[in-house]
Amino acid sequence: MKIGILTGGGDCPGLNAVIRAVVRKSIQNGHETIGIREGWRGILQNNFMPLDLDAISGILPRGGTILGTSRTNVYKEKDGEARVINNMKQAGIDCLVAIGGEDTLGVASKLFKAGVKVVGVPKTIDNDLNATDYTFGFDTAVNIATEAIDRLHTTAESHNRVMVVEVMGRHAGWIAVHAGIAGGADVILIPEKPFDLNEVCEIITKRHQRGKTFSIVVIAEGAKIKTEETVDKDGSLILSDVEVDAFGHVKLGGIGNVIAKEIEKRTGFETRATVLGYIQRGGSPTAFDRVLGTRLGVFAAELVHKGQWGYMAALRGKDIVAVKLEEAVGELKTVDMELYKVAETFFG
Repeated sequence: MKIGILTGGGDCPGLNAVIRAVVRKSIQNGHETIGIREGWRGILQNNFMPLDLDAISGILPRGGTILGTSRTNVYKEKDGEARVINNMKQAGIDCLVAIGGEDTLGVASKLFKAGVKVVGVPKTIDNDLNATDYTFGFDTAVNIATEAIDRLHTTAESHNRVMVVEVMGRHAGWIAVHAGIAGGADVILIPEKPFDLNEVCEIITKRHQRGKTFSIVVIAEGAKIKTEETVDKDGSLILSDVEVDAFGHVKLGGIGNVIAKEIEKRTGFETRATVLGYIQRGGSPTAFDRVLGTRLGVFAAELVHKGQWGYMAALRGKDIVAVKLEEAVGELKTVDMELYKVAETFFG
């Protein structure tokens, strides 16, 4: 059997660990593996590369993906589905291992229903994929964000400033909550709970009134602010750009700078913003993500070997299990409000 492997969506620490594991286990099972470059775009354009033992040598600690990636949506391309099926046939590819988040796996789920033999591996630093307890890349992102918050503490205290730290998290604030708790943030703002800026400023003011000369605010890029028009609704996004990607997602980023200016204006405290951005995605994966990626990759290769198509490898407790792709992309996994209540204990 000839197995095609692709990585789609944003790059993520641990992708190479998964690729390495799928290739190793598949070769041991007597199968051939081929890399598909740049996600779904690669299969539409017949852009392939050999994936043998030499190709995966030394990639375990490397960030990013040796296959490259893109946010190509097969179902937004002319005759996309038919082209995928035809190009797989022409290249002799019998099945696919798709490594990605909700968008990449959403395409995989649709292709499976169209008759394509496909297995999924969950990937997102946001940790918002349903049906799995954790996704690889999340632990690395949290560690990077936590280190940044630790470093900003010293600057904030030295200059008597409020520091606003913007982290990734489009629909879910997992990175913000975990890094905020670990980094000792004084306020954490997430997409799941629209915030009132006056309440945020009140927390900061009270903190300073009791003698503290600095504050740390951690905010997810997709956090929503309450306005008079949205008090009883879901809140409003603060956007720096109105463009959307191939899956219809608006490009986020910029909320940290906006909120920093408002905090300084309303409280009188000098406030600065730091946007961590893509640095959260880069660099070597943590040991946890290397091990998790490896386990998911080996399991995915076993699903292929057994012919369990339409399933995804997932972490449940301490075990790697098979779940249906449609279950993984049915709805997003948002922050547990009990965890957020723990964080609120330390606000102010």
